[in-house]
Amino acid sequence: MNPLEALATLLGLVNIGLIVRRSVWNYPFGLAMVAIYAWLFAQPDVRLYSDAGLQLFFFVVQLYGWWNWARSEAASGEVEVLLLPAAGRALWLAGIAVATLAWGALMHRFTSAALPWWDAFIAMTSVAAQLLMARRYLENWILWIAVDAVAIGVYAAKGLMLTAFLYAVFLIMSAVGLASWRKARLRAADELPAA
Repeated sequence: MNPLEALATLLGLVNIGLIVRRSVWNYPFGLAMVAIYAWLFAQPDVRLYSDAGLQLFFFVVQLYGWWNWARSEAASGEVEVLLLPAAGRALWLAGIAVATLAWGALMHRFTSAALPWWDAFIAMTSVAAQLLMARRYLENWILWIAVDAVAIGVYAAKGLMLTAFLYAVFLIMSAVGLASWRKARLRAADELPAA
């Protein structure tokens, strides 16, 4: 067992647990986790280059998310949950599809990336999910569920069993996060004063 993979797994569990609770304190754990995973995914025996680059992107977006969540934190310590309009959802999905096809083609053609198409799906969908999470949109959880389901198989195929396990836990926690954020969104809508 790789001790860095074990540490990243532990940090990831704490990170996602705090995200589910809408706590701004998820970000220090997330920053440490993605830094470790950037290094792990770039190793010669793993070669998940899209995922390695994705971790660097996550690092930057987590800094933005920390800033945005801190500004949006309510007195309860939780952040407000937003909802995309239908047209916004369609645009995000179209963007993910185009980005996945383009990035997968580049990885397939110009690198020795293992599983370039699946890796591209994980990377591009994760980019969208991370941006939506940083902006506090409920739909981030639906994208994370899709990412987690695919990532379990990819990481297991590459022998990253702790990471595959982590993504199995992420899948469960993403479902819990979706339910929790949906409940918070409905509760906030019920508390709005009548016009």
